[in-house]
Amino acid sequence: MGLLQKKIVTAEKSKKEKNDILLLLLSGILLAMAFPPISFYYLIFVGLIPYFIVLEKRETLAEINRATYFMAFVFSLLTVYWVGGFTIGKDYYLMISGFVLLFFNPLLFLIGSTLYYFALKSFSRKVAMLLLPFFWVCYEYCYSLTDFQFPWLTLGNSPSKFLYFIQPADVVGVYGLSLIILFINLFLFISYRHYLKKSNYKLPFVIALLLFILPIIYGVIKVNSFKESVKKIRVGLVQPNLDPYEKWSGGNLNELIGEYLTLSRNAVTKNAKVVIWPETALPVYLLNGQYYDVLDSIRNFVGTTKVPVLTGMPNFISYFNNEKVPSDAKFSEAGKFYYTNYNAILLFNPDSMRIQTYGKMKLVPFGEHTPFADQLPFLGDLIKWGVGIGGWNIGKDTTNFKLGIRNYELGNAQPTINHQPSTIINAVVCYESIFPELIAAFAQRGSEMIAVVTNDSWYGNTSGPYQHKEISVLRAVENRRSVVRAANGGISCIINPLGITVAETKMYTKDVLVGNVSLNNEKTFYTLHPFIVPVTSSLISLWIFGIFILFKLKGKFKDGKSNVVSLF
Repeated sequence: MGLLQKKIVTAEKSKKEKNDILLLLLSGILLAMAFPPISFYYLIFVGLIPYFIVLEKRETLAEINRATYFMAFVFSLLTVYWVGGFTIGKDYYLMISGFVLLFFNPLLFLIGSTLYYFALKSFSRKVAMLLLPFFWVCYEYCYSLTDFQFPWLTLGNSPSKFLYFIQPADVVGVYGLSLIILFINLFLFISYRHYLKKSNYKLPFVIALLLFILPIIYGVIKVNSFKESVKKIRVGLVQPNLDPYEKWSGGNLNELIGEYLTLSRNAVTKNAKVVIWPETALPVYLLNGQYYDVLDSIRNFVGTTKVPVLTGMPNFISYFNNEKVPSDAKFSEAGKFYYTNYNAILLFNPDSMRIQTYGKMKLVPFGEHTPFADQLPFLGDLIKWGVGIGGWNIGKDTTNFKLGIRNYELGNAQPTINHQPSTIINAVVCYESIFPELIAAFAQRGSEMIAVVTNDSWYGNTSGPYQHKEISVLRAVENRRSVVRAANGGISCIINPLGITVAETKMYTKDVLVGNVSLNNEKTFYTLHPFIVPVTSSLISLWIFGIFILFKLKGKFKDGKSNVVSLF
């Protein structure tokens, strides 16, 4: 009899485990489908419910984290499968790094589930579930701070095409949108659970409905009352569609610069007042003194047309003798000098020999920077991308650019002549556009427009470029700034301050996109206070961790629960 009972229990347990696996699989699939390019964004509001059903049944930390890892692995695999450039298959190191990331990325989700376990041991399960959204946002924010930073799957990035819902981002930012999404999922789950128990399911459902409707009402008001700035500039975005692997393996530099200048003249004929080239437009350190002919070609174009050129470009700075050497400078044994090199942006202005520069501050882990290589230098030599663009130095400052343009439109038929560099823009390189606080820092310093120079062609025509483009929509809304993207192979585009894409190119086409872009220097609440939601979530998480450690040390979880719940 005992053996039979054991078999029945085992069969029931096995059935429950299979059901849980299916629920976790469903959650991962629903979340992935909510992201571009599929963009069934409405699924983001219910995608976590199957996961919550499983989570509520788990007791131990191991059980909770196993369930979370599996769900997160499915979500990550289906969303960022492209990171290794597998469809291109041209660099083994990139593929290995991408493969590792697919397994590493879900581990970061365990920050939130571990904090949930701590809350479960310190509070009631109900309170732990209500705190879970804060733990999740804490994970999203923490992921953006480490050397392994890759906050691509922030939930708030998903509904970028849900125009009305994303408008509150100018107050709460993308992390605030994540928090709202999480609470909608949570209260729908609570409503479902109460419905099964035939208890009051209407109240949590109404709360979920209000959390969904109120942002939309705010969005409708914002969209309908929006007035575009009268100050505008006509921007030309150059998309050369070059194979990045071939470009970096060596080629005819004169042909490359000729291609860029031809496309730029095309933009000027369409009345562009500033021309923007993509990331690392040329595979050389243009300012190191060896490429005067190429440098002169660009200066010639700018001087003749009176149109500034903003371009992504590698930059190399040497330090000799008594010059102050940065702490992160590298030493050249051959030349006996210190140097720094950056994935940079350069601005060439008419009537000025000074070239403004910006060094990329957020580097792609393993692709452009080996995590902890500064602390363990041997890692930098051990791990190196085959195309040789790894090992950049990290930029130090959120530098804005001043455009020395002669005429820009002020919303009337006649261009206003202005010889002063009164237009201030910021430009970031590729991956940097996924960091909301970084973009807000530029806007705080007076930037009137956001430019993104990027090269998403490393990954082929996969989900990556479409996801990357849509993330920029959130940066536009958060700061109420126009965003322009100049991408090597696409997607180049113009996004207005409401997050509407007003013009864009197709992937893998050679093209020039020219359009009017509004300029704005007003600061939104989010621009001025970008850390409120992530820091609040992190402080709540830290508080829970502290309580758990305190009770763990005292060994009084049962007594502690009742005391803390009464305080809560």
